Amino acid sequence: MKQLLHKYREQILYVLFGGLTTLVNLAVYYLCATPLGLGTVVSTGIAWVLSVLFAYVTNRRWVFESQTRGAAAVLREMGSFFLCRLLSGLMDMAIMYLFVDLLHLNDMVIKLASNVLVIIVNYIASKLLIFRKK
Repeated sequence: MKQLLHKYREQILYVLFGGLTTLVNLAVYYLCATPLGLGTVVSTGIAWVLSVLFAYVTNRRWVFESQTRGAAAVLREMGSFFLCRLLSGLMDMAIMYLFVDLLHLNDMVIKLASNVLVIIVNYIASKLLIFRKK
C-alpha cells in the first residue's frame, strides 16, 4: 500500500487539491450567482480567479513540488500556469454559457461536470508544460 501511495503520490495530491479547488470554485460561483444575483458568466469568472490562485499555490508547493527559484523564473512559471488556466477557464465559461444560458440545464450539475473536464485538462497542462521536471 505504501509503495502505491508513493508511486501515485502526485496524482493523489492533484486529485485531492483539484477537488478542493473545485469546492472553492463551486462555493464562490454559488455565492456570486445565488445570494448576490450576478450572472452566470460573471459568477464563473470570479470563481475562476479565486480558484486559480488557490490552485497555483497548492500545485506549486505540494503537488509538483516546484523547485523554481528567482523572481523572473517564478513569474514565468506563474504566467504559464495562469495562461493555461485562462484557456481552461474560457472553456468552463463556454460550457456554462452553452448548457446553462442557452439550453437551460441545471447550473450546478453543469458546473460540476465542467469542473471534472477542467481538472483533467489542467493536470495535463501542469504535468507537460508548467511544472515539468528539468
